[in-house]
Amino acid sequence: MSAAVEPRHGAPAALAAIAAEHARSRRGRRLRGLGKHAILIVVTLLLVAPFYYVVLASFKNSTEIFTYPPKLLPIPPFLGNYQKLLGSTGFLRWMFNTLLVAGTVTLVKVFMDSMAGYALAKLQLTGKRLIFLSMLILLMVPLGALIVPLWALVNAMGLTNTYLALILPPLANPLGVFLMRQFILGLPKDLENAARLDGVSEFGIYRRIILPLIKPGLVVLAVIIFTDQFMSFIWPLIATSSDDLQVLTVGVAALRSHGGADYGLWSAAAVMSLVPIGVFFFVLQRQFLARSLAGALKQ
Repeated sequence: MSAAVEPRHGAPAALAAIAAEHARSRRGRRLRGLGKHAILIVVTLLLVAPFYYVVLASFKNSTEIFTYPPKLLPIPPFLGNYQKLLGSTGFLRWMFNTLLVAGTVTLVKVFMDSMAGYALAKLQLTGKRLIFLSMLILLMVPLGALIVPLWALVNAMGLTNTYLALILPPLANPLGVFLMRQFILGLPKDLENAARLDGVSEFGIYRRIILPLIKPGLVVLAVIIFTDQFMSFIWPLIATSSDDLQVLTVGVAALRSHGGADYGLWSAAAVMSLVPIGVFFFVLQRQFLARSLAGALKQ
């Protein structure tokens, strides 16, 4: 009888031990969660602090930038840096040139690279493995090794100091073709085979079937190309010497050679330069997430 009664007497103690262990485990998970959040907050502050300092400096005059202790919020904000940037420099012209070149290269390359990727992934072409291997080898060649022969070729064609000198060379970058080929290879063959049986041309298959399926890949490629062209510096610096054809990176760098050290003006130029690429990235990012979610829901 005593052996049968002991479990009933020990049950509350066992339940209390289990509850205490569960509470300790819950506290441990809570502490680990707080530790992870604290680390993320510290890392975020470290990443945001330089950008915040640049934005802050753009709203200060030359004397306020070096005051100690620094003002965390300049009240009232000094707008003279932006007025000088937009009124006394060619910033608006640089912005127009950059958006024109980056936008044109992005549109043309997204169309060309998606077509080339479809051809290399789905069509039976003689020597397509050799073509793809050549593209991979070209990706391994650094830009510095191509600048001199590329400039000699552009100069021989009489394209220096023209928009074509800024637009045509980036179109030869095979990175987009590689990305599109790998993306299209993952698509099922049933839809395109059914379209071929119905007599649809290869371009019709590409336009009606492939393009709608690779929209997320096209958005990613557009973001990569636009960002790369927007931040390009070496080739625009070499290909053009005219002030009317300067892009943002070259124009902002040239500000340092005019008027001495004006940190407020440089900060304003840096902030204004980030606005278009930030808007472009976040708009396409939302579209990419929406399309990916829509595709997952359909499946």
